[in-house]
Amino acid sequence: MREVKFGLFSVTGDYAQALRTAKRADAQGFYSILLNDHFFSPFRLPREPQLECFTTLSAIAAVTNRIRVGSLVAAVAFRSPPLLAKIASTLDHVSNGRMVLGLGAGWERSEYDAHSYPYPSNSERLDQLADAIKLIKVMWTQKEPTYHGSHFSIDKAYNNPRPLQKPHPPIMLGGSGSKLLKIAAAEADILNLIPPIFNGKDLINDPAAAVKFDTAELKRRIGKLHGLAKEAGRDPKDIEISGLLLVHVSKDKGRADAAVREIVKRMGFPDEEAARRAPSILAGTPDEVKREIRSRIEETGMTYFVVLPDSEQSHDLLAKEVMPEFLH
Repeated sequence: MREVKFGLFSVTGDYAQALRTAKRADAQGFYSILLNDHFFSPFRLPREPQLECFTTLSAIAAVTNRIRVGSLVAAVAFRSPPLLAKIASTLDHVSNGRMVLGLGAGWERSEYDAHSYPYPSNSERLDQLADAIKLIKVMWTQKEPTYHGSHFSIDKAYNNPRPLQKPHPPIMLGGSGSKLLKIAAAEADILNLIPPIFNGKDLINDPAAAVKFDTAELKRRIGKLHGLAKEAGRDPKDIEISGLLLVHVSKDKGRADAAVREIVKRMGFPDEEAARRAPSILAGTPDEVKREIRSRIEETGMTYFVVLPDSEQSHDLLAKEVMPEFLH
């Protein structure tokens, strides 16, 4: 089994806070710190501060020593794929080989419209994602990168210096739709499985999708991924399984239970047990959370937990009383 990893998903609207959070996560043993790639914050009003993903990651990389830095996930439409390959190559050098490139097809329509980006159908955006990944890998690995795809092309697009990581930095894809699973099966090193986005809302803004995305559904999609990987000539074990979890941890059993009841009420879970077992939720006392993580590792094979704590207390308890159980 792979080593268990914890990534911190950080919301970045304030530069000084972003650096403080990254330094603390680096010292606490988090495997990675991952930033969203949005122009408008997905958690607040569009006018609220939102730092650009890769600029901030470069700053974080320069003030940390061990933690990996990455995007969860970058929309391929926001930068041309050759430019994105160059940015990622540079970030791999700035971080001394600690960069993870998270990619997705994009989903927040308002950002596309506000910045005059075309917003084609879901199917076409996913086709563009698959094409972009192939081009980026060429830029990362070939001396004279040349690629002619269905959407993107390059001709001797020299990319020096190429990334430090060999054969190339890890590529993480985010999502769980059928077409995304097929792309991940062929191209991804890591798949961050989240509820599929059909209506332009992520799991934060569409709790009903998180309720439907239960353990049985997660296992079904992992099984489909593994089947597609075999069809693509890959060993399913070569694709690391990850998930994004909203986290509440409290030492007080009463407060932990109250938080679960609030999650049930706010998101519409049928009962407390369903909320506790939901792949997108991790809530309880430190001991309960440790048991739940162990259960998920055994039941699904997921080993890379990307967490979004709901408070400083949850963050610290996770780092101090939960993570050490799994880190070696």
